[in-house]
Amino acid sequence: MLGLIIILAVLLSALAAPLLSPRKPDEQDIMNKFSPPAWSAGGDMVHPLGTDQLGRDALSRLLYGSRITLVISFGGTLFGVAAGVLLGAVSGYYGKWVDALIMRIVDIQLSFPFTLLALFIAAVLGPGIRNIILIAGISSWVRYARVVRGEILSIKEMEYIEAVRALGGDDLRIILRHIIPNVVSPVIVLATLELAKIVLMEASLSYLGMGVPIDIPTWGRMLADGRQYMVSAPWMAILPGLCITITVLGVNLLGDWLRDYLDPKLDI
Repeated sequence: MLGLIIILAVLLSALAAPLLSPRKPDEQDIMNKFSPPAWSAGGDMVHPLGTDQLGRDALSRLLYGSRITLVISFGGTLFGVAAGVLLGAVSGYYGKWVDALIMRIVDIQLSFPFTLLALFIAAVLGPGIRNIILIAGISSWVRYARVVRGEILSIKEMEYIEAVRALGGDDLRIILRHIIPNVVSPVIVLATLELAKIVLMEASLSYLGMGVPIDIPTWGRMLADGRQYMVSAPWMAILPGLCITITVLGVNLLGDWLRDYLDPKLDI
């Protein structure tokens, strides 16, 4: 429940960003740069969470940054799920050389660390929200493919699949109507855990200057901007870092609960 509350709070704050933000995220006020948060000495409620080196309001940038982070995270997760489930289903159902080819591609990609692979693809494709979503999908589809393939290897031998074949069902109908619905539970659990990885990946790429364009606020970009002011203005890095940590924690807690709730072995 705590994880669900955290995720809902992040979603609602992202959707209500225009209403909750005291200023525009890119509005500069050089006269008030490095203004501390309201609870610190010298702070005020005009900028409740302080300002950055250009006088931009930190609260506004955090709220609008959550939008970009969530779009990339959910978009990359959906892309990875679609590609991984489809290729995993084809691999597990047909077997033979199709299975060998897809699984060798999976093994090769899994030999590269997640962040290193994302950095390599980002260097080739360049920055941009669409490219980051594509990077997230390419980096994560292999995990779904392996899970789905393992489930389908046992499901395709069951009696009800043989019954569908005997009734004249073609391969496409069997895969889409009778096999994939039975592997939804592990895919949902894996998707919640992978979503947390994509949040960290986006933050890492933005931190290194290879994520979204510099004029678009994201938590990773804010963290990168604040790293050189850790002594004089620590809130610039601490606040986006906390947002990333709390969001990832909420997603992981929800994923852990879903794993326990959807695991039929725990009911025995």
